[in-house]
Amino acid sequence: MDLKVKAGGEAQSADELFDVVDEQDRVVGRARRAEVHARRLRHRAVHVLCFDEAGRVFLQRRSMAKDSAPGKWCASCSGHLDAGEDYAAAALRELAEEIGARVEPAALEPWLRLEACRETGMEFVWVYRVRHAGPFTLHPAEIMDGAWFERGALETALRERPRDFAGAFRYLWARLSW
Repeated sequence: MDLKVKAGGEAQSADELFDVVDEQDRVVGRARRAEVHARRLRHRAVHVLCFDEAGRVFLQRRSMAKDSAPGKWCASCSGHLDAGEDYAAAALRELAEEIGARVEPAALEPWLRLEACRETGMEFVWVYRVRHAGPFTLHPAEIMDGAWFERGALETALRERPRDFAGAFRYLWARLSW
């Protein structure tokens, strides 16, 4: 597999500004990342799953510097929406920042919307899928590793070694419609 590691950067900043939303996903204010997480306020995030021509999905293993699920396997890329950002723009930004994948907006397919709940960390989440076989350039502050998984092998791994995967990823994967 053709993977490159990008130089430097940080995994996250406590000073990032997020939109705080109500139970209908309507913006009701803004707060810093640290406050949003400490107070378990509803906010927004995206997950993107990259599939190759053979139907395999690319997953990343989160950096040990991440503040949630360090060292766990997760979606191809994921992240919070910046204040004022929409879901699709965040998905495109995260693809570029985390794995160096640049895609046309039309290539990004909305797949699943998750309500904010304990399992998502109080995040409303849009899950997108895109066909992209790499090569990928992994952001070292965000990602320690990446690999392609066939669906059946991934589902076996999720059953046999669930603790190897981020909780939010296990939650969203179980809800995908094929």
